[in-house]
Amino acid sequence: MLNNIGLPGILLIAVVVLVLFGRGKISSLMGEVGKGITSFKKGIKEGSEELEQDASELAKDVTPETDKDKV
Repeated sequence: MLNNIGLPGILLIAVVVLVLFGRGKISSLMGEVGKGITSFKKGIKEGSEELEQDASELAKDVTPETDKDKV
C-alpha cells in the first residue's frame, strides 16, 4: 500500500503536517527524537560492553594448577 506513494505524495504529507503542527512544534519534536535515538544508542553500547565483560570473566583461565605452578 505504501510502496505507491512516491515523491509528490511524501511532499504533500510533509506540507500537511507542517500546516497542522507548525514549524516550532515540529523542530522541538525532532529534537526529542534525536535525544531518544542518542539515548537508545548509548543503552545498546552499555549493554554490549556489559555482555563483553561478562564473557571475559567466564573466559578466564580455568586450567588446574600443578605442582610446578605452585612453586
